[in-house]
Amino acid sequence: MRWRSTRRRPARPGTRIAATGVLAGSLVAGLAVTPSAQADPATTAPRIVPAPVSMNTVPGQSFTLTRHTKIVVGSRSADVARVAASLAGLARPSTGYPLPVVGASAGAHDAISLRLAALPQLGTEGYQLNVSRGGVQLAAPTAAGLFHGVQTLRQLLPAKVESHSAQRGPWTVPGVTISDHPRFAWRGAMLDVSRHFFTIEEAKRYIDEISMYKINVLHLHLSDDQGWRIAIKSWPRLATYGGSTEVGGGPGGYYTQKQYTDIVRYAAQHFITVVPEIDSPSHTNAALASYADLNCDGKAPPLYTGTSVGFSSVCVDKDLTYKFFDDVIGELAKLTPGSYVHVGGDEAHSTPLSDYVTFLDRLQPIVHAHGKNMIGWNEIAQADVQGSPATLAQNWSILDGNTPAADPLATAAVQKGVQLVTSPANHAYLDMQYDANSPYGLHWAGYVSVQKSYQWDPATLFTGVTEQNIRGVEAPIWSETLTNIHEVEYMAFPRLPGIAEIGWSPRTGRSWDEYRTRLAAQGPRWTVMGVNFYRSPEISWDAQSATR
Repeated sequence: MRWRSTRRRPARPGTRIAATGVLAGSLVAGLAVTPSAQADPATTAPRIVPAPVSMNTVPGQSFTLTRHTKIVVGSRSADVARVAASLAGLARPSTGYPLPVVGASAGAHDAISLRLAALPQLGTEGYQLNVSRGGVQLAAPTAAGLFHGVQTLRQLLPAKVESHSAQRGPWTVPGVTISDHPRFAWRGAMLDVSRHFFTIEEAKRYIDEISMYKINVLHLHLSDDQGWRIAIKSWPRLATYGGSTEVGGGPGGYYTQKQYTDIVRYAAQHFITVVPEIDSPSHTNAALASYADLNCDGKAPPLYTGTSVGFSSVCVDKDLTYKFFDDVIGELAKLTPGSYVHVGGDEAHSTPLSDYVTFLDRLQPIVHAHGKNMIGWNEIAQADVQGSPATLAQNWSILDGNTPAADPLATAAVQKGVQLVTSPANHAYLDMQYDANSPYGLHWAGYVSVQKSYQWDPATLFTGVTEQNIRGVEAPIWSETLTNIHEVEYMAFPRLPGIAEIGWSPRTGRSWDEYRTRLAAQGPRWTVMGVNFYRSPEISWDAQSATR
């Protein structure tokens, strides 16, 4: 996908691993920070990613967890109870403390208190966090906001809190007051399970990791030329035959509907919405190989294990094509609570433009008929998507990032009332190599260093496009060269947290020099967690991560 080179890399063998059980978390370092007098914020302020909207340090007001500390829940909400349980589940193994979850009647002294509160200025995902000697007070309008606040609290604790075995304290949280909320509603990460298949455990591990940085969308690329990864009961050969291989000729695989539902549920527990993608009208060879009648000539092509793009196309003139998508989208819609289904729409090189427009114009009503909104790659702006303000176009253009550029597809989308999800390939594609020495990945969009992945902004990408035209950001990771979650981690970290910050934190005040200092503090945390991150020489990693 989005690979214009004919160069192939062999599939790399790798061991599938079980989920770590790491609960969604987040980290801390300030943007709008008021530190103690005459101190250097880069060295004394808590180093949180994404940076909060506002954070003030309060000298002399740190709170230390003890064996008597409790987690107080000031609400009967089941979602709030799950957030509290996730915090307890994180901290109990490493601290060795019981950290009971109790009701508000237990009192707030020596406690971490979680409560819902009317804070309309924070939107639906914001939170307020106050740490003093007496305890921690976390308030938010929703359980999602409390969850994000817990992730910030997680970063305020020592990195060894991530350990699964008891560690020596103290477990001190610095005194701070934080008020925080996201810049954009859509903060996504995409995982391509089609080029290489990733197990349920690997998908859950990625959910654990991305949720630490307040990512709230997991875009699953479920079908492509090389593999179909979701069971569709009305078209069973899609999975059993179309899912039987992958790039390089590996065994492939697919999710049963029960397994897919398990991933969706697990993501929801981390306040992440799954957006499934069934790519069309191109990137469809696995489907065309599974059912001959979907082809214009009635002949099924062989399964495909290469990496070329744009050669396949559904038969636009066949009514069966639209019955097929009606069935597939209908089954997916029932399994997916989120509002969106991704229909692909990119690199349809073998589909004439008139056919492409005809196809998209017939596909969009099918999506709507199943109660969902449509998102597609930026090429869908060529079709008649007017009158559908909830439709989104995901832009993957190669753009400077610092100087606004004209982009006809972005312009066409916003002129039709379609908002953009921004994923510039030369900044946000996590499968792009860091440099010429990277063991994995591609570089058709250029090499993408950690600094380059951070130094761009959605509001300055396009001429004629304002921030109001942008729904958010997303960091895709394509798997032509990635065969297991360890390799995915190597490409995603440390770049994904920076893109998460672009989606969450205010635009004003961001700088690479300030950010790289905060990012360095994540190394020890990832080391304890066992994340296989790239120790970029651009970052002066904290000592604990350098010794791994």
